[in-house]
Amino acid sequence: MTRKVCLVGPAYPYRGGIAHFTSQLAREFRKDHDLFVVNFQRQYPSLLFPGKTQYDKSGVPLDLESERLIDSINPLSFPKAARAINEYRPDLVVFQWWHPFFAFAYRTISGRIRKRSDAKVVFLCHNVLPHESSVVDRVLIRHAFGAVDRFLVQSREDEENLKRIKPGTVSRVHPHPIYDCFNTGQSSKETARSELGVKGKVLLFFGYIRAYKGLGVLLTAFAETLRDGPATLLVVGEFYEKRDGYDAMIEELGIAEHVRIVDEYVPNEAVEKYFKACDVVVLPYLSATQSGIVQVAYGFDKPVIVTEVGGLPDVVDHGETGFVVPPRDSGALAAAIREFFNDGSPDRFEGRIVAAKSRFSWARCKELLIELGGA
Repeated sequence: MTRKVCLVGPAYPYRGGIAHFTSQLAREFRKDHDLFVVNFQRQYPSLLFPGKTQYDKSGVPLDLESERLIDSINPLSFPKAARAINEYRPDLVVFQWWHPFFAFAYRTISGRIRKRSDAKVVFLCHNVLPHESSVVDRVLIRHAFGAVDRFLVQSREDEENLKRIKPGTVSRVHPHPIYDCFNTGQSSKETARSELGVKGKVLLFFGYIRAYKGLGVLLTAFAETLRDGPATLLVVGEFYEKRDGYDAMIEELGIAEHVRIVDEYVPNEAVEKYFKACDVVVLPYLSATQSGIVQVAYGFDKPVIVTEVGGLPDVVDHGETGFVVPPRDSGALAAAIREFFNDGSPDRFEGRIVAAKSRFSWARCKELLIELGGA
């Protein structure tokens, strides 16, 4: 049955994981449903955005047709967006939720939809709570969720967070689907390594650098593993905190010649070379709900080493698609890196990752959202 679906959230020309998610989910919905995408006119005020730009400067963007209607700091835009959605007369409206900053916008829009149409409203939560949450955040989240009682979350931990904040909701869990959109097949492991000038054992830390991502723990672990022989750690992503402390740590550990830092947001067309060049992707997070980086790695059939936080253990089969270690434990992380490289060929994980991919399909994510819309 064809349905009229509205997706609400950031999309191109905005950059980042949520915008990519919107584009990929939209592509899946458009296979068999009518779709209307409501985007942001202004996502964050410049003063509140920690990065260099909010916009996607990729030469090959994940373009998506959308109506840019929501200005996050202009309340007059909220009823305008709701009116446009109601005029579309959707059967289902899916909001991408990830931060309480958008609580007032989302509550106003979802409340007006509920009052003036028969559309079912579902919040798709990337993070129920932000990574560094406060009491104020919880108040804002309860306000945002006030007009909604159907949720799709991406980890069991986030479902527990949801039930504590809003008991009695109807919810489903589906892990973050795989990002295979960056795997263009235009480069091989050999050509990627040649372009980057790396060889031997190569580890990749990819994505925004923020305190909760545990880069310091990885640097300490990596220094320990260098006793076994040379290796390269690629740290690729824009710093959302001061870099000086990490540079000093690298010098103090004596690993500068083995660490390559690319302090920038990587355009879509350049993602492939970093994942093709590496043997393993490492996510030493101190806290998390889930991570799209695991799903980018799986899109390249690359194994991962993650910490046992949030939903990360839900998507990694220990010893099969990667390794799971305790957080904040550089010794355990170093042992996992050693085991990965010493126990046969790193390529042995590839077949197991390919077999596991069906768990992370966009089609199943779409099906669950449709089911929630009928609940």
